[in-house]
Amino acid sequence: MTGHRKLSGRVVAATHNQGKLAELRELLAPKGIALVSAGELGLPEPEETGDSFIVNALIKARAAAEVAGLPALSDDSGLCVAGLDGAPGIYSARWAPDGNFAAAMARVEAELAARGAPPPWRGWFVSALAIAWPDGHVETFEGRIDGDLVFPPRGGRGFGYDPCFLPDGHQLTFGEMTAEAKHGLPADGSLALSHRARAFQALARACL
Repeated sequence: MTGHRKLSGRVVAATHNQGKLAELRELLAPKGIALVSAGELGLPEPEETGDSFIVNALIKARAAAEVAGLPALSDDSGLCVAGLDGAPGIYSARWAPDGNFAAAMARVEAELAARGAPPPWRGWFVSALAIAWPDGHVETFEGRIDGDLVFPPRGGRGFGYDPCFLPDGHQLTFGEMTAEAKHGLPADGSLALSHRARAFQALARACL
């Protein structure tokens, strides 16, 4: 890659996750980017065989760009727990049978308890964004936010593991925050709160 390429016009969101799609649309709409989802285009979900968030994001973006013939944006993200040696990590979605993240959060709590690690339990969210163009050009960006895990989970907003994650310096979990509070972009250009918004800030600086 010799330089950053600007992103514009119609872009495929290489995800079938409605929560991710909603957040990506909220982030990109002010930039004039029209997102069409992989689900809306009937694109298949590629097998995520990578060993990192970045690699898995690239797998999804490249697959969508190749089939759709459009630039494709993908997100691979997850919760990493210090007391579980970084798990569930890239397997975060697989810990949620049939999308049941209540069960996934219960598993995190049970496995931490089984290891006898006393709270506070530390964790971090990672979001890797990848853009792939049909000609093979790619761009990647990553964001991270650290915090404590809280049980029982609190709040019904957001998605995934949001209700059990309390970001450092805040009193509300991601599950209790409004969408604007969680991933809004500060007008003064300071660092955003969520992992996905932080990755998006890096993407925006380079490609928008």
